[in-house]
Amino acid sequence: MDETQAGVLDTIEEIVTSKKHKPGALLPILHRIQDQFGYIPDTAIAVIATHLRSTAADVHGVISFYHFFRSEKPGRHVVEVCRAEACQAQGGREFERHVRETLNIGFDQTTPNQDISLKAVYCLGNCATGPSIRVGDKIKGRMNPAKFDRLVDELTTFKLELK
Repeated sequence: MDETQAGVLDTIEEIVTSKKHKPGALLPILHRIQDQFGYIPDTAIAVIATHLRSTAADVHGVISFYHFFRSEKPGRHVVEVCRAEACQAQGGREFERHVRETLNIGFDQTTPNQDISLKAVYCLGNCATGPSIRVGDKIKGRMNPAKFDRLVDELTTFKLELK
């Protein structure tokens, strides 16, 4: 085990220890770990199971049940595309096709350069302005191919400041 793995395990151990005594501790633990790392590392499952006196299968079952939890490291940006009926009624299917073709990936995949992960969601609560997406904590409505292409340019362009 290298220093990086040891640091990850120490952080996971710290998170689990701080929350394990609370009622219904599993979900808050998983949320905190994902907030810390961007996903739930496989190494966390055994640590959580041991501390909560559960099985690894039970912990994994919760992670895989809730679509919010990720078991793989996401790209720098996570783009969530609403696939609910209201967005579909406003051209969502065609927009989804453009998104997948532009990024050259499908849902639950990440671009090869690790810039963008694509995720399907089934309501962003922005039904009046569909099709909608969420990037990070920002919801963007009335999306179309041109707006999406501009967004991708913004997300993948690094700005250099010369001093």
